[in-house]
Amino acid sequence: MLLRKTALVVALVAAALFASGGTATAAAPADPTPAPVTPEAFAAAAAANPVIVVGGLSGVAVAYEPMAARLRADGYRTFIYQLPGLGLGDIPTSARAFATYIDQVRASTGAATVDVVAHSEGGLVSRYYLKRLGGTAAIGRYVSLGTPQYGTYVANIVAFLGLGSCAGIVACQQMTIGSAFLADLNAGDDTPGAVRYTTIRTLQDELVRPTGNAVVNDGATNVLIQTYCPLRVVGHLGLVLDGTAYTIVRGALVDGPVRPNCLAL
Repeated sequence: MLLRKTALVVALVAAALFASGGTATAAAPADPTPAPVTPEAFAAAAAANPVIVVGGLSGVAVAYEPMAARLRADGYRTFIYQLPGLGLGDIPTSARAFATYIDQVRASTGAATVDVVAHSEGGLVSRYYLKRLGGTAAIGRYVSLGTPQYGTYVANIVAFLGLGSCAGIVACQQMTIGSAFLADLNAGDDTPGAVRYTTIRTLQDELVRPTGNAVVNDGATNVLIQTYCPLRVVGHLGLVLDGTAYTIVRGALVDGPVRPNCLAL
C-alpha cells in the first residue's frame, strides 16, 4: 500500500512538473547524420573499458537493456547493475555493494578500470563510490543521466503533500535538497581523481528540479541536451532510451567532443 501510494504521488508530481517545463535556448542543431561504426571502432570498443550501466531508484535491470543493447552494438562489453532493494535504501550502503560488483566485473574481464553510465540515483551511488570509497582507481569515465547531484525539489514535495519525510524511503530523504548526505557528498571537489566526468540533463526532466541540480562542478563536462537540440523533448526515464542522449554517451566514452545527433532514434 505504501509503495502504491508513493508511486501515485510521485507520478502526479512528475506530471505537474512536466507540464511546467522550461523553454530551451535556441541553438543550431548538430549534424543529423550518424557516424558509421567501422570495424576499427568495434575493435577499439572491445579493447576499451567494460561499461557498467547503473540503474536508478526503482529501476529494474530490464529497463536499462535498451541502453545496454546500444552499447553492445557498438562493441562494448556491457553490464547492468540494479541497485540493491531497487535503490530504496541508504545510498552509501548501495555504493558499498556497487564496489563489490565493480571488483567482480574487473576480475571477470581482466580490465584494470571500468566506465560507468549511471541513471538518476545510480549517479549518486557511483559518485559516492568514487569520492568516499576510493573508487577513482577503478573507474575511467563517469557519465550521469538525470542524476540529482545537488538534490531535487520533488523529494521535498513528497513531504509537503503530507507523506512525511519521503514516506520513509531513505534514498528519497537523501536526495532532498539540503540533506546531510548531499552536503557530505558535495563538500570539496566534485570530480576527484583522474576520472573524466560527464553529466547529461534535459529541460523536461520531471523528477530532477531544478534541472541545473543535475550538474557537477570542478571540471566536469555538463551537457544540456536542448542547448544543442532545442526541439528535442526528453523526460527523466527517456534519458536511457533517447537516441540523442545516447550519442552524447557514446562521445563521452571515447573522450570525444560534445556533438549530439539531434535526429537520432
